[in-house]
Amino acid sequence: MPRVFLDHNATAPLRAEAREAMLAAMEVVGNPSSVHAEGRAAKALLERCRADVAEAFGAEGAEIVFTGSATEAAAMALAGRGIACSAVEHDAVAAWCEPTLGSDKNGYVTVTDAGFATLQLANSETGVMQDLPEGLWMSDFTQAFGKAAVNFLKSGPLMAAISAHKLGGPKGIGALVMRRGIDLTPVLKGGGQEMGRRAGTENIIGAAGFAAAAKASAQDVALGRWQEVEEIRDMLEEALAAALNAPIFVGKRATRLPNTSCILSSGWKGETQVMQLDLAGFAVSAGSACSSGKVKTSPVLRAMGYDEQAAGCAIRVSLGLETKRDDVLRFADKFIALAKKHEARAA
Repeated sequence: MPRVFLDHNATAPLRAEAREAMLAAMEVVGNPSSVHAEGRAAKALLERCRADVAEAFGAEGAEIVFTGSATEAAAMALAGRGIACSAVEHDAVAAWCEPTLGSDKNGYVTVTDAGFATLQLANSETGVMQDLPEGLWMSDFTQAFGKAAVNFLKSGPLMAAISAHKLGGPKGIGALVMRRGIDLTPVLKGGGQEMGRRAGTENIIGAAGFAAAAKASAQDVALGRWQEVEEIRDMLEEALAAALNAPIFVGKRATRLPNTSCILSSGWKGETQVMQLDLAGFAVSAGSACSSGKVKTSPVLRAMGYDEQAAGCAIRVSLGLETKRDDVLRFADKFIALAKKHEARAA
């Protein structure tokens, strides 16, 4: 049987629209900082990409600074500022912040001083979505952009980090979106590219793929295509709940991304589940994929009140637009069989 990819929160397959746009951009030879005709053509392409990303993100009139990743975008916004966050943030954000904000058992975070805090819109492990307060310093939109309706200028944060490969664009390019008038010291200094915000010759090929994926993803959201994904996700959870002894679906009582299910099976280590399912032809994860291949106890689940043993027994299943009902039914059958085998051994 063909393998089934159920790890879209780690990365989404490259969209056909992005591939086509990148191939076309490879024919543009100029450096966008050059003043000759070839350079002006490259600059024009870059600015069209910037405008397309802004439109898809609801950020027309804001500044779009292309970066090498959402991780770099977060560093630009947060480094050295003493911004507060909670333990449910991605490591790329938590590395720069003070973890002083608490989370309840559903994964919701209360922000007391928005101007000195950062809060993700959607969690990569549980899919839990937050209400963003007005004036929030920064928000990580990486998981929500492309899966849910977003409008940056109508939301609360002053800045947002986004990434291309989470919505079917290429790996290696992201952006920091900023409301006008924000003064940041560049992390990368040199030639003054990106309006002086980020030095280095711009990745035009990556920007072209990012823009094309962003436009196509925004159209998918507007057409309601993720509603069917949510139905398939709920079907999976219902099948597992009916067949197994009280699996926990973390964040089920919260508002979640339509594609994400965090499944906790007591006593069955998440890393073991991932390996067994991989051998059976299913790609899932045991948390964020941004830790150099390491599997570790989830700080997100610990922050939500699960003890270390329970937090180590969770996997994340994240679906995509191309995920079929038959894919999920096959996964459910295999997961149930493996879980019952584990229960029998443990008895």
